[in-house]
Amino acid sequence: MPRLVKRFVEPPRPCSYLPDRSASLDHRLMLQVSPADLEELLVRGWRRFGPAYFRAACAACSECVSLRIPVEGFTPRASQLRAARRCRRFRISLGVPEVDDERLALYRAWHAGREAARDWPPSELDRETYGLQFCFPHPAGRELTFRDGDELVAVGLCDVTPHALSLIYFFYHPDIAHLSPGVANVVTSVEKARELGLSHVYLGYRVLGCPSMRYKAGFGPHELLEGRPGPDEAPRWVPAQRL
Repeated sequence: MPRLVKRFVEPPRPCSYLPDRSASLDHRLMLQVSPADLEELLVRGWRRFGPAYFRAACAACSECVSLRIPVEGFTPRASQLRAARRCRRFRISLGVPEVDDERLALYRAWHAGREAARDWPPSELDRETYGLQFCFPHPAGRELTFRDGDELVAVGLCDVTPHALSLIYFFYHPDIAHLSPGVANVVTSVEKARELGLSHVYLGYRVLGCPSMRYKAGFGPHELLEGRPGPDEAPRWVPAQRL
């Protein structure tokens, strides 16, 4: 049974996705969360990052909408299939998350590219922080690795629950950006979910007004969660038109 260590709701702050809005997250720090427990949270719009679980709690905004792909109905577009085919040159493996110099170097190279292209602030992620955020011991935690020969070129952090695969974080070397690895990661993840007999792939939040979050609506067919259902409410996922 999950053990709640701490729960708090952030005071309103400037939104990272929509600059003209304020944002607030409901946070839970929990331990002993099983894959089945995690699935009960995912289906109600919660996300996991290390030992932290969070969900949007903005009072005046509902632009963050949970999106998931039903695996059996997934029909990638031609451009998405091309991206997946381009990345099949890599050796792709699903395993338990690890922290080492190779992964840290890849993350730093990816983040440096974002700093230059998107004016992100420098990252101070060290081995300890990487281990806590990306490799926190969790029975559902997995990583999808992409290797070009022996070289690690991309890592996708995800969770595998009894019926779903949930994407958490993805980073790659800037040298392969032209191959559209982010798109390939989504297509590959759906393929992996199908191999594992899972019914859904969770992509996190769709935010139509934010280009870096809007792209998720291009995968489909997909479903969107209505509202923010509580633990005793039946969640309602509705089919949505992809963009």
